[in-house]
Amino acid sequence: MRLRGTASGICVGITFVCIAQPALAYQESPVSDGGTIKGKIVYKGDVPIRTVVPTKDKDVCGGVREEPEVKVGADSGVGDAFVYLKDVEQGKPWPTSGTPVLENKGCMFHPDIQAIPAGKLSVLNSDPVLHNTAGYYGKRNAFNVALPNQGKAVEVELKRAGQVRVECDAHGWMLGFVYAVDNPYYALTAPDGTFEIADVPPGKYTLIANQAFTGPVEFEVEVAAGQTAEIPVELKEP
Repeated sequence: MRLRGTASGICVGITFVCIAQPALAYQESPVSDGGTIKGKIVYKGDVPIRTVVPTKDKDVCGGVREEPEVKVGADSGVGDAFVYLKDVEQGKPWPTSGTPVLENKGCMFHPDIQAIPAGKLSVLNSDPVLHNTAGYYGKRNAFNVALPNQGKAVEVELKRAGQVRVECDAHGWMLGFVYAVDNPYYALTAPDGTFEIADVPPGKYTLIANQAFTGPVEFEVEVAAGQTAEIPVELKEP
C-alpha cells in the first residue's frame, strides 16, 4: 500500500520495510554547507500495554508489571523511535565511541532500545542467573549466546543493517531492539518525540522513522545547503 500526501511541503510515502540489508561501504568525506533534518514523532491512538509475568528467578526478575508498547510522553511525542537516512554513501564521520553494550540486568535489557553502527556488540549478563540472549532480523538469527555467569560478556557482530529483535531464551518475557545502521545519519527520538540529524550533504533522501510496534514510515525529503528541513511524523496503530 502506498499513500501520497504532503507535510510542510515535503512529499510523503508510506511503506513497510522488513528485510535487513547488507551494510554499505560508507565513505567519510568533508561536508560543505550541510543541512539539518529536524522533526517530532507523535502517536495519538490508545497506547497498547504489554503485561509482563515473570515465571522464574523472581528474586532477580521481580513481579508482574505493565510496559507500554509505545513510549508516549508530553504532547503525544514518541520516545526512542528510530530515525535514519537510507542508502547514504558518503558524508560526515562516524561518532567516536567504544563497543556498544547490551546489558541483561533485572531480567530486562538495558538499554531496551538502541541504535548502533553495524558491527560489534558486547552482550553482558549483570544478573546472578543464566541468560541466553538471542537476536533476530525478522525470523533470521543474528546471534545466540549463553551467559551462565554474572559479569560474563560475549562480543557478537551484527553484519547487516536492520532492526534486530532481542529476546532471552531463559526468560521469555524479555524484549529489546537494536537498530544496526550502515551510515551515521540516524537518531533516536528524545522523550518528547523530537529528533535532529545534522551535517547532511545537500540533496534528496529517503528518511525512515521506525518504532517496533507501529512499524516504519518512509518519507522523501530534500535538504538544501545550510537549511533545516522540518519533518512532522505521526505513527499509526498497525
